[in-house]
Amino acid sequence: MMTPFSMTFILTIISLFMTLVASAPVSPRDVFVPPVLYPKAGTVWKVGSRHNVTWDVSNPPAQITNKIGRIVLAKGNLLIGLDEPLAEGFDILKGRQEVQIPKNTKPGNDYSIVVFGDSGNNGARFTITK
Repeated sequence: MMTPFSMTFILTIISLFMTLVASAPVSPRDVFVPPVLYPKAGTVWKVGSRHNVTWDVSNPPAQITNKIGRIVLAKGNLLIGLDEPLAEGFDILKGRQEVQIPKNTKPGNDYSIVVFGDSGNNGARFTITK
């Protein structure tokens, strides 16, 4: 059984620890949201074709929290490629990555590319045809 003194001592130590953690300096985390350059509006890709997705890396922040990129396809406002990304594991500062449009992609004119890394950035709408 704890005495009132030991309980007060433990609570004081916990409080001191929480104060130290809360006052510790936090390094700034910059979010990098590079604009997708290609595909641009009006682009037409065919199912099964390969293309280079490009994004602007001309002005990255000094510190990027996550430099590992991932590219997924979106249709309308829905991400449809989270389980099967078009590309992943590349350096987001590379500025381009080749992708292949899956053969089971349905034609449509409301597709976009989303580049994830430190953040996600949705490109312009483009068309995929058979």
